Amino acid sequence: MDMSETEMLLKGYGLTTAEFFYRMPDYQSVLNTFVWQDYDLAPDHPRLFRFIEYWKDEIEGPLHSVRFTHRKLVAPGEWRNVTGEFTLH
Repeated sequence: MDMSETEMLLKGYGLTTAEFFYRMPDYQSVLNTFVWQDYDLAPDHPRLFRFIEYWKDEIEGPLHSVRFTHRKLVAPGEWRNVTGEFTLH
């Protein structure tokens, strides 16, 4: 069952951005980059590590390094359920 982006954010997911540096299969001395983004849970980052395993198994270009950052877009204190609204003159 897939969650909506809002459900994921409320459950603690944040946006993880990773920059992969990899060697070109035919030119091992040449580094190239690939940028990946997905919603993931810190500090374990299961989706990121699953993608790294996929890369190692399926992509010909061997990884040189991976640099990533994680940002929670909604913190627990920033969201609240509003049930009514008052209008002031």
